[in-house]
Amino acid sequence: MNLINTFTPHLDDLTALRRDLHAHPELCFEEHRTAGVVAAKLTEWGIPIHRGLGGTGVVGSLKRGTSSRAIGLRADMDALPMTEANTFAHASTAPGKMHACGHDGHTAMLLAAAQHLVQHGDFDGTVYLIFQPAEEGGGGAREMIKDGLFDRFPMDAVFGLHNWPGMKVGQMAASPGPVMASSNEFKITLQGKGGHAAMPHNALDPVPVACQLVQAFQTIVSRNVKPIDAAVVSVTMIHTGEATNVIPNQCELQGTVRTFSTEVLDLIEANMRRMTEHVAAASGLQAQFAFKRNYPPTINSAAEAEFCRQVMAEVVGTAEVLGQEPTMGAEDFSYMLQAKPGCYAFIANGDGDHRSIGHGGGPCMLHNPSYDFNDALLPLGATYWVRLVEHWLALQITP
Repeated sequence: MNLINTFTPHLDDLTALRRDLHAHPELCFEEHRTAGVVAAKLTEWGIPIHRGLGGTGVVGSLKRGTSSRAIGLRADMDALPMTEANTFAHASTAPGKMHACGHDGHTAMLLAAAQHLVQHGDFDGTVYLIFQPAEEGGGGAREMIKDGLFDRFPMDAVFGLHNWPGMKVGQMAASPGPVMASSNEFKITLQGKGGHAAMPHNALDPVPVACQLVQAFQTIVSRNVKPIDAAVVSVTMIHTGEATNVIPNQCELQGTVRTFSTEVLDLIEANMRRMTEHVAAASGLQAQFAFKRNYPPTINSAAEAEFCRQVMAEVVGTAEVLGQEPTMGAEDFSYMLQAKPGCYAFIANGDGDHRSIGHGGGPCMLHNPSYDFNDALLPLGATYWVRLVEHWLALQITP
């Protein structure tokens, strides 16, 4: 690997910073301490900051030379509402809160890159350092944009980076097109008429109707969506009933839908609504159908994805630059990519051997209670950010 030599001697300091963030996780829109740490570091290094976008977001602005070109680099700061299983010294000190997705590492890598850029950076243009709140379900990227992120800080492109467990350390990945799915929720309430379980003819039972809908929804993907278009419909909750000898008045179904395109999502929502209304009506029930669209699909622009791959090849070698296998997980960086060209890339987090208990607490995957960010990535991620800035701002763009 071709790492910038200023990072390795400071790995202990970077690790301490990352582990401090890990030990003090904060949930979406509550990242006051984390934002304070970020703001203090940027201010210490002489980087002008703006606080408060999206609630607790922080944006640092670093300008050199006379070029009008500008690039945005984004790191997420929030943690998850879950209990950590790890017992190492930097485990969460906040019950029920945990950095189980590596946002502590993302923040530390971007801070390391910021320090290098202000002290040694060789570029002509502007770098916007975006520390975003509330990626885990809160739509912090959307809220920062609503607060004027791209108006106050006009940039030509924006880039994100996420660690990815299971890939060998030293590998990176970027691809054009959809790399993460949209995330959407539905809630269906079937209203029937309760009665004695021994006399179902006197009732309107919502339970068999709910079972029909669960099965019917699966035919949407298998019989309505084109086979080459990926989609997932999952009924994950069914709530009904209070006693074994009572037919309930109503039944509630909830779940998620994930797609890589808005067109497929439109088709699925329309079919789910139609099936719900007609199946319920056929049994004499009333139905309420609610569909909530959360994060859109994350779609990398082709030119920016290829540019990132070239930078990665310089840092880790061509053989270690992989294509991204699209995942049905969702990411609110998608909102930024709807507004600006850019690329959301992966950096390998390894197989978990970096953790002091290995896999003893469970697999080291994202959103797992035994997850921990791999501190060996800090110099690599920071190097990638710096090289991306230097090469991007050096591009000669013809108007």
